[in-house]
Amino acid sequence: MGKVIIVCGKICSGKSYYSKSIKEDYNAVIISPDEATYELINNEQGEFYNVFSKRLNKYLTKKVGEIAKAGANVIFERGLWTKEDRKNIKEYYKNIGIECELHYVCVDNETWQKNITERNEKIQKGNGGFDFYLDEGLLKKLGTKWEEPNKDEVDILYNVKR
Repeated sequence: MGKVIIVCGKICSGKSYYSKSIKEDYNAVIISPDEATYELINNEQGEFYNVFSKRLNKYLTKKVGEIAKAGANVIFERGLWTKEDRKNIKEYYKNIGIECELHYVCVDNETWQKNITERNEKIQKGNGGFDFYLDEGLLKKLGTKWEEPNKDEVDILYNVKR
C-alpha cells in the first residue's frame, strides 16, 4: 500500500517546488489540481471556476486514494486553506485505510511577495506554465480565506528559504 503526502500552503508559497524536491525521496507521483485545471480549462477564472475546482478536488482526492491503495506513493498538492479542509482530508484517507502525511510549506511574507512578483512576470512573458496571474483583487480575496496551520495539524513543516 502506498502513502499519501499532502503538500499544503497558501498560493505561491512554493508547494510545486517542494513537491518536486521530495518526489524522488518518496518514489512518488505528483498530483496537482492546478496542473489539471490548466490542462482541462486553461485556468479560465469565470463563474464556473469555483464549481469546477470543487468537483476536481473531490475527484482527485478519490483518485489519489485509489493510486495509494494500488501501491504507489502520491504527493498531492493542495492548498487546504482551512483547518476544516485539512482535518477532512486526513480523516478521509484514514477512513479508507491510507497512511497520510501533511507537509506544510510555510513562507515568510517577503519571500511570498517575491514569489508572486516572479510568477506574474513569467506569466506576462508567456513562461508561466500552468500558473495563473495573481492580481491585487484575487490576492485580497484569497488572503481572507487562509488559515495558518497549527503544529498539531502538520507532520512535516518546510520553511521556504531564499
